Amino acid sequence: MIISKKVEFSASHICRAPGLSDAENERVYGAAANPLSHGHNYIVEVAIEGEPDPVTGMILDLKLLKNVLEERVLSVYDHRLLNREVPSFGNLVPTVENIAIDIWRRIERHIDATGRARLYSVRVHETSELFVEYRGGA
Repeated sequence: MIISKKVEFSASHICRAPGLSDAENERVYGAAANPLSHGHNYIVEVAIEGEPDPVTGMILDLKLLKNVLEERVLSVYDHRLLNREVPSFGNLVPTVENIAIDIWRRIERHIDATGRARLYSVRVHETSELFVEYRGGA
C-alpha cells in the first residue's frame, strides 16, 4: 500500500554550472541561467509504502510525516534562494532533479523508526507541466 502527502513551497534558484561559460550555461539552461535567479511555486509529493499496522490501521502516523516535511523540507526550502541559502546546493546546480534527490536524503531516515513504512518516492513539481519523481538509489 502507498500513501502520499503533498506540501508546497516557493523558492528561487539559479541554474548555472560553475564549470561552464556564460554562453554554455545559457545554451544548457536557457532563461533559467539568469544570474539574478528566478522562482517557482513547487509542489512536493512524498509517497510512503508499507502495510497498515493491525492495531492502528495506519502505515505511518501522518502527524509524524507532516512534522518531518515541515522540519526537513519546508523550513529549509520555503522562500529561499536555493543556491545561497540551502547548503546542499553550494556546489550543486539546484535543478528539479537535484531538489528531488536532496529532499529524499533529508527525509528518508526520518520516516519510520518501527520499520513498518519506507519512503517510496519523492515527486517535485516545478511547474504545472514539469515534475520529477525520484525513488532512491543515488
